[in-house]
Order: sequence, then structure tokens, then C-alpha cells
Amino acid sequence: MLLKPIQLYFYWRRKWQLPMLLVLLATLPTLAGPTVPGAEVYVSSQKGKGGFTLAAGGKTAALYASNTDWPGVLRAAKDLQADINRVTKLTPTFITDKAPAGKEVVLIGTLGKSPLIDGLVKAKKLDVSGVAGKWETFLLQVVEQPMPGVDRALVIAGSDKRGTIFGIYDLSAQIGVSPWYWWADVPTPQQQALYVAPGRHTQGEPKVKYRGIFINDEAPAMQGWATEKFGGLNSKMYTHMFELILRLKGNYLWPAMWGNMFSVNDLQNPVLADEYGIVMGTSHHEPLTRAHAEWEKAGKGAWNYQTNAAALQEFWRGGIKRMGTRENIVTIGMRGDGDEPMSEGSNIALLEKIVADQRKIIAEETGKPAEQTPQMWALYKEVQDYYDKGMRVPDDVTLLLCDDNWGNIRKLPKLGDKPRKGGYGIYYHYDYVGGPRNYKWLNTNPIPRIWEQMHLAHEYGANQIWIVNVGDLKPMEFPISFFLDYAWNPDKIGANQIDDYTRQWATQQFGAKHAAAIADILAKYAKYNSRRKPELLNEKTYSLTNYREFETVVADYNKLLVETEQLNEKMPPEHRDAYFQLVLHPVKACANLNEMYYTVAQNHLYAQQGRASTNDLAAKAKQLFERDAEISRYYNQTMAKGKWNHMMDQTHIGYTYWQQPPPIKCPK
Repeated sequence: MLLKPIQLYFYWRRKWQLPMLLVLLATLPTLAGPTVPGAEVYVSSQKGKGGFTLAAGGKTAALYASNTDWPGVLRAAKDLQADINRVTKLTPTFITDKAPAGKEVVLIGTLGKSPLIDGLVKAKKLDVSGVAGKWETFLLQVVEQPMPGVDRALVIAGSDKRGTIFGIYDLSAQIGVSPWYWWADVPTPQQQALYVAPGRHTQGEPKVKYRGIFINDEAPAMQGWATEKFGGLNSKMYTHMFELILRLKGNYLWPAMWGNMFSVNDLQNPVLADEYGIVMGTSHHEPLTRAHAEWEKAGKGAWNYQTNAAALQEFWRGGIKRMGTRENIVTIGMRGDGDEPMSEGSNIALLEKIVADQRKIIAEETGKPAEQTPQMWALYKEVQDYYDKGMRVPDDVTLLLCDDNWGNIRKLPKLGDKPRKGGYGIYYHYDYVGGPRNYKWLNTNPIPRIWEQMHLAHEYGANQIWIVNVGDLKPMEFPISFFLDYAWNPDKIGANQIDDYTRQWATQQFGAKHAAAIADILAKYAKYNSRRKPELLNEKTYSLTNYREFETVVADYNKLLVETEQLNEKMPPEHRDAYFQLVLHPVKACANLNEMYYTVAQNHLYAQQGRASTNDLAAKAKQLFERDAEISRYYNQTMAKGKWNHMMDQTHIGYTYWQQPPPIKCPK
């Protein structure tokens, strides 16, 4: 008997380990599908027994949702309509006002919001026992004779708004649309036909309740890019970010805040976030939904609760009143002005009073007990000292534990401690501004390190909130994917599956043919960059004489660069922009940077020794410095026809203290 690809998948999944399965899948006409190792693949380009025809023979199944469903669900359904077109060049009909007729139809809806889905449940045609009442849970299932005039339906049902949205985007990923199709210009492979396997398809309930990213330190890169392309960090830009987060099955965002005011700069920002289904928050030092920059605009007097409590209360009250009924996790507590430590005179009693007063404002402005509004208190930097010295907040408040800004979690709940109603979360860093040095330019975060730290968080029960500081978002694409995939269910990715995850992520972006080679590059460049972050490099970082340390580091990078450039020549033209962003650029830029500092080190040594080649090395160092600028210019202005101009404007050469140097200067 000749098995179809989808049947082979399930047969060999029982027989072989995943690495052998990946070899098999590379030879089959299946789609890229999910990134999590072992995740179910339920869409194929070939029809198996009982398969639902999503597209074939120049036709597609119509999409149908009730117009009473959440606006965010209807919007995501239109994304599915566009995604099917990306894959097949066919555009399915999307109906919301009348029942469709046809042999096969896609039915989309949310329990309790869609009469269509509720009717299927009532008629016992759809079993939602594993979905109803759950958090962000979806079910995809083929249903026979769902309604008059329809033979079969592919039902996408969600337990709540985001459950349905995640079900929609799960199908989009399965048909071959990468979540990074816009943010990294990943092309979508073309297919003539799409079939969905019979059975119930779900990823269950997420293990981490709130999963998100923090856009931080966005000048000059993201700030310059957004201003040029959208007129600022406004709703035109943020809708792209909201969609990305949802496609990655995240649900939470701290927006750009240095000089920006999410809810003031564009009044549509918070409205559209809520419509899309994004839970908004503010960073660890921005209480009661107010951006820090708002105090300069609307505050009165000093940022000092001991001397100016009334004005601060009025300011915070405005933030909660503006929030209304939209989904937010409200930051409580207080740091000094500009994310600085509180004054020496601050004490635990004062901070506990601040929290009590803030919760009183929350209760008064929402008209319900404070514990019914999600809140978090970030134990960031010196704030953890307050906690360690005995400061406490009410049990319903989530304690957001933090890393040390360099990827090492500082504190975890004690095993055996009484559970908190608000639970615990983690604030993690891929990007940082502060001492001893900023690191903002490129990805320096190896996936095994992230796995180790977030695995600890999961094992110790810090699963209420996971949020990661991603700087300008680009170029952190790969570790962002991992962070949000891992947050959905940490039990699905073991320590021995990290390489498998990397290969599958590479497959999702570039196809199976070169996935193993790309995965090796992704792993190596992050490992090399984490040895010493680029901003901490100079000509004295490594030794020229002890075991040829500097030479070895440069040789490692240059060997990897040769491999990466050779692979670039094998990439199809449509993949070149995505390959440069995600793979080639970080290798090329860091190989050049390390060689520049190596050359400067040689130049200094040879000058001391009075060698004739000293000036030759000086000239070479200047050439490498100029090449650094050329690499950034290509990223900004040539790649993707200038779509990402300014994203590589970040200063990264010539640091002398924690803050970035204003201009880039060639090392002396």
C-alpha cells in the first residue's frame, strides 16, 4: 500500500526518533508547518483518506463566521483569507451575513459569541468538552453535515477571543505562512492544493498565561524606521506588531516608551490593541498604565510621593480612567524618575502605602474590587531588595521576578511555598541599556541559555507572565520565536530537542533543503556573540599571544562567514532578503567587527615592536571600519528595497562607559 505523506508522518512518528523523521519529511511534498518538535502536522499538499479540501483544482472552500463574533476574530479570519491566497494565489470567499452553501466550508467562531458554533455544539455535532471554559484554547475539526446545504466543514472553534484567533493562525502556519512573512520578508511557498487531515487538532491550553515582548530602547533604530515608514510609533506600525505577536501565539505587549506615549501619541493604539486581542501593559517603572514620558507632559511637580502625593494620584487616576474596560495588566509600585532607584530616604512603609493608594485608585475607577483587575509588581534591580527586606503586596498581585539584565534569573519562588493567587512571572532581557555596557545591536542570545533559564522558571512555578525585552524587535526574530513557542508549553521542548527546534524554525522560514545547515549557523553565531557582546569588544578583549586567543576567535567567525556566504549562493532569489536578515547579516557584521578589533590589536603591538607593517595594519583596520558601515547600509537601504531603513543605525563601536557613543569612530 502506498502511504500519503500525512499518513507516513504518523506511521514513522511511532517508529522513528525525530531526527530521522526530519530526513524523511525533507523528501516529501509536505508543508513547513509548526516549529515545535513533535507537534502535529495536519495539513498536506496531497489528499489522504477523509482529508478536508481547503484548496484544490483552482477552487477554495469558503470561509464563514458570524458577524456577532469578536471584531478581532473577524479580522484574523480575513488574514486567513489572505494567507490562503499567499499559498495558492486563490482567494476564498469570506461570508459573515448568511449561511454558505457548498460541499466544503470553513466555519470559524468563538464559543458564546458565535451562534454558528454554539448551534453545532447544541446539535451535538461538535464536542467542545476540552475547549469550553479554557484559556485561549482552540479546536480544529472536520464535521460532517454541519448545516443544510453543506456536506462537510472544517470548524475552527475557540474558547475565547484569542483561542479562536490562535486557531486561525495555527492553520495559517500549517499551510506554510511564516509568522515572519512581513517582519522578515519570509516568502510563502506556493501550493496547488491544501488538505486538512481528519480528527481533532489542538494545542491545548497555554502553560504560561501572559506571554509577550517589550519594545525598548527604540532610538535610533526602530524610532527612525517607524518615523520614515509610518510617521512614528503609531497604530499603522503597531498593527503589524500586534499581528506578529498573535501569529506567534503571544498575547501581551509593553510598548516603546523612551520619549513615546502609546496611549497619547495615537489614540487608536490602545483601541486597536484591544480589538486585535493584545493585553497591554507598561514597563516595570510605569505605574497605572501611564507612559513615563506622560509625566513630563501632564504631571505637576516632582516625581516624589513624599512631597507630591496628590499630583501623582491625580496622574495615575487618569491612566486607569483612560484604560476603561480594555485588557491590561496594571503595573503597580514606583521607581525613581527616569527608571532610577528611589531616593535613599525611601522606605518599605512608604512603598507599601504607595501600592495601597494605587489599588484604591484602581478600585474606584473600575468600579470593582482591585483584585479583579490584573496587576503586577516588578522586582527589578533594587526593588527586589525591598522584597527581600520584607515588603509585601496583596496576594492577587503577580510578582514579576527578573533576570540580572544579562540573562541570569535572580530569584525564583521557593519550592513548597504557598501558591499566590496572582502567581509569579519573569521579566527577561535580550537587549539592555545600562551598566556596565548597553547591548542593543544584534542578537547575542543562544537558545540553550534561554531554555535553561526559562525551564527553571517553569519548574519553580513562575508561569503567570513571561515577558522579554527585545529592543527594536529586529534582529531578535529567532529568539523571540523560541521564547513564545516555549512559553506556550515548556514541556514540549526538552533540553535534547533544542537543535530540533532550530532546524524546524529554519525549515519554516527557508524550507527543508538547507534547514540543517542554517540551523547550525544560527546556533553558532549566537554562541560566538554571547562569548563577548559586540558592545563590550575592543582591541584588548582577547590576547594576541596567549594561545593565539584573538586569532582563534576571528578564525571561528571567518570560517562561519565562508559557510554562510556559500549557502547564500544556493538560496533561491526570493529567499535572499530573509536569509540576509536572519542568517547572513549577524555573521557578516560580527565577523567583520571582531577582525577589525583584532587588526587594531595587531597594529598597536606592531607599533610597539617597530615593525614595518604597522601602517599596513592601520589601513586594513580603517577598511574594516568602513566595511562595517557598508554592511549596515546594505541592510538599511538595499535589502528588501529599503523596507528596513534605519534598523541598523544602532551605534556599536567605541564604547567607553555604559551609554552608547554618539558617533561611530574608527578605533585609534
